[in-house]
Order: sequence, then structure tokens, then C-alpha cells
Amino acid sequence: MTGTTTIAGRYRIESRLGVGGMSTVHLAFDQRLERYVAVKLLAEHLADDPTFVSRFRREALAAARLVHPNIVQVFDFGFDDGSHQHFIVMEHVPGQSCAELLRDQGHLPVERSIEIIAQACRGLDYAHRNGVIHRDVKPGNLLVSEADAVKLADFGIARATDQSSITQVGSVLGTAAYLAPEQARGEEAGPRSDIYSLGVVTYQLLSGRLPYEANSLSELALKQQREAPIPLDQLNPQVPRELARAVASAIAIDQQGRPPDAAAFGSGLRNGAHGISPFPAGATTQHLGTAAATRLLPNRGAGTAATRVAPRTTSEVAQPTRARSVPSRTAAREPVAELRREPVRAASAPRARKPRSALRSFLILVALAIVFTAAVAVAVVLATDTSNTAVHLRHVVSNDFNSAVKSLQDLIGTNTK
Repeated sequence: MTGTTTIAGRYRIESRLGVGGMSTVHLAFDQRLERYVAVKLLAEHLADDPTFVSRFRREALAAARLVHPNIVQVFDFGFDDGSHQHFIVMEHVPGQSCAELLRDQGHLPVERSIEIIAQACRGLDYAHRNGVIHRDVKPGNLLVSEADAVKLADFGIARATDQSSITQVGSVLGTAAYLAPEQARGEEAGPRSDIYSLGVVTYQLLSGRLPYEANSLSELALKQQREAPIPLDQLNPQVPRELARAVASAIAIDQQGRPPDAAAFGSGLRNGAHGISPFPAGATTQHLGTAAATRLLPNRGAGTAATRVAPRTTSEVAQPTRARSVPSRTAAREPVAELRREPVRAASAPRARKPRSALRSFLILVALAIVFTAAVAVAVVLATDTSNTAVHLRHVVSNDFNSAVKSLQDLIGTNTK
């Protein structure tokens, strides 16, 4: 088409901006409002296909509802009888797409990449909250204006979530490298499918390469299941580890491992770029998908004071398994209480018996002293008597005395140990 071609008697075609699988985008001049616009024309050979015509019209209806600074605005749509083509008229964004930036620069600095993706997250979050899934997020559909405003373009295969699907079962749309695993399997796409695709774009902007490179959908699916992408901080030393983790969460194989919405992904990227963990503070676990490694949780603290202070008795040491094999939580607390009570009884028992033992020893010593005194008195009397009877008694008393002294020594020794 040249400048002499006019669509719907109003939009004069100036040049071609891009070509897609089902449409061609042209720069055109709106002669009525005197402004430049972008006109998307459905491919001629698809004009009579009711399935593609329906998809093309749904794009216009879905995209026309979205009015946001980070989404390309749709102005008009219809059918041109002269060219026998369906068309959509959109806002023209002077500048470059992310695909052109990657082609020219290889990869972008961290700060610029995060600014681009953060704006895309705002536009994508707005679309999702209005029930529209993009389903074809890729670098070519992220337009960066000359004023550095980022706009999501080409909702060409978008589908309103509150309407029935028009995609045939098992068909796959979009560019394979940016498809979420569930899309590659032919399953229905949702908001987290767009987040996966945007995560792949982020990975590519920061590293200059795709997380998975494959020649077919089957090869891509196998690599996604068997291989983990190289962490971004290993490919680009300028990428903080926290930012690499934020991007890794977006391209998790399991949808539940991805950020809950595009706004959360954008916030995680900004935090990660400043060295802040992308995950909420206080979270004990974070699901990173099937390829994520298990992380060691921090120590939950030392034992209770009762467990640390109370000494263990000999009987408790001999039965260590009884406290560990209890079947219920209530029973499991009983050994702790036992450890807390029994040492008190063991420590207080000797103090309770000590006064009684001392009194008994004192009485025995007094009795022995009396016997000893009596024996001495008898010995003195017998010593002064010279009769045969006295001599015999002195001999008996001497033996008994020696025996009594020995018993006294044994008793004293026993009670003083």
C-alpha cells in the first residue's frame, strides 16, 4: 500500500510499521482529525475465515475498553469494502519497541530495564483488573516512546475472561519462547500466564538471552521441566541477587509460584533492584516452582527455661525414649513437667532427713558416755580391791571396755563420713 490508499475513506496509508502472523500494521494519517495513527489490517486471505474475523473483532472490543497511559489506545475499528479488509485504528507511538532495543543494544542497563517493565506491569495489571488477558506479551509488543513512556500494544489475540473462548482446543497462539507452560500445553491462559511472559521479557532485557532456547514447543516444554534457567546474577554481575530472585519467581513453572498479580511483580522488581527481598517480610516459605531449591529456615530459638535449667536424675537418663515416643501433644508435655518436679524432691529430701539423723547420733553418743563413765567408776573400785573376785572382775571389765571402745570408734567413724 502507498500514500494513495485510504481505509474507510478516512485513513491515508503512509508506510508499513510491522507484519504479524494474522495482520499488518501501517502508519496512516487521519484526514478527519489530522493526526497520525496506526492501522492494523487483517490479512487478506483470512478475511473470509469466520474464526479469525471473530477473533479480530474481539480484539477491538476488548482493547477499546482499556484506557490507560501504559496501554496503546484503540480509536476505531470496522470493515473496509474497498480493500475487503477488517481494520483497527490505534494510537501511534513514535519510538522503538523492546525488540528493536535488544537488537541494537544486546541488553539494557538494570535501571532502564526495571523502569520499562514496571510501566508494563502497571498497564498489564489494569488490563487484568478489567478482565482482559493479553496472551502475547513479548518485546515487540512493548513500545517505548520518545518520552520514555512504555505502552503495551497488540492485543491481537486478547480475550475477555468473561466471554467464551474462541481458541480451538489444543491450538497455541503467541510466540513460543514467551509462552507460559500452561499455554504451551494448550490450556487456558490467565493473568499469571501474562506475568510469566513478562518475566521472560525481563530476563531477556537484563541478560540479552532467553531463559530457555528451543526450536519447537515440545523441546521448550522439556527444557522447562528438566532445566532451571541460569540465575540472572550469574549472567550479569550488575543484577542484584534479590532482583534475580524476583525474575525467577515470575518464570516459575508452577503458576502458584509466580507473583499473584502484575502489580506485585512490579513491586518485587523495584525492591529487588535496591537489594530488598522480593518476598513479603515475615514469610516462612516462598514457593519458587519445581526448580527451586529448598532454603534453610532460621532457628526458631532455644528451649524453654524449665528444660534448660532442671537437671536430669539417674532414672530420667535411663528412660530417654519414653518422652519422645508419646503419641499426643498433651502426653508429650508430661515428661517436661516431670523433669521440672522430680529434681525439687530429690534436692529437698536430704534436708528433711538430716535433723533426725543428727539427733539419733547425739543420743547414742550420750548413752555411750554414760556407760563409759560408769565403767570408769567400777574400774576404780575394782582397782583398789585385792580379792580374787576383784581380780577376775578387773579382767572381764578390761575386755568389755576394750570392746566398747572399739564399738564407739566404729560408730563415730560411721556417723562422720
